[in-house]
Amino acid sequence: MATATRQTAQLTDEQEAELLQLVKGADSVELKLTIPESNQRSTAGALQLDPLGGQIRQVFFFDTPGLDLDRAGVVVRARRIQGKRSDTVVKLRPVVPDELPDDVRKSRNLVVEVDAIPGGFVCSATMKDRLSAADIRAAVLGERPIRRLFSKEQRRFFRAHADVDLDSLSILGPVFALKLKTQPKGLGRPLVAELWLYPDGSRILELSTKCAPTEPFQVAAEARAFLAEKGIDVTGEQQMKTRKALQFFAKELQATEGG
Repeated sequence: MATATRQTAQLTDEQEAELLQLVKGADSVELKLTIPESNQRSTAGALQLDPLGGQIRQVFFFDTPGLDLDRAGVVVRARRIQGKRSDTVVKLRPVVPDELPDDVRKSRNLVVEVDAIPGGFVCSATMKDRLSAADIRAAVLGERPIRRLFSKEQRRFFRAHADVDLDSLSILGPVFALKLKTQPKGLGRPLVAELWLYPDGSRILELSTKCAPTEPFQVAAEARAFLAEKGIDVTGEQQMKTRKALQFFAKELQATEGG
């Protein structure tokens, strides 16, 4: 399988061609930008983000203490969401859409999406399911097996890419997140702001917008122009929300077990 992952200062012609090929087989494209902590307050002000309009989320990951799943490109997550049904996902990345098995690709519960950040991109396949927040809480409290958070289809998808028992995985989390959807004047499309709060006091603010696979370059250019007009720097170092969470909680878990 091709890597389908790139992150450089600027995409080369070859990488742009690879991105175009990937988006042809994807269901959607999500353009993302993380804002350095030093600029988060000014960004919130420039976009007139109202935190009281945000939705609270509690995010748990499941992996081994050594992050074996992460190294294999597998993400297992459960998310409790304020005011709506919670969800679980088994995600594989990177993927090449055309190389996914037909039965997997045709599943109504699978989403193939390209995430693009300044200078980089990755294509992922995510198998989703919905359940109650109470079910997730019971599992993280040890009152329900982890495997029962996931559908039979999700478990098959997991077993195809991971040689680990779901019930043997460690619980990594939670991270608290605040998600706010807005329609800023001058952009012409919805913008999502998501603030992840880590236990050490650090935080990641991510701005994102989704678009059809036929328009990522046009939408990216429009979004860059809009943010630049608002005085928002799009050149900062990009951070990965999930990767930071996994590394933080794995380190904490290893320290606890070592002690």
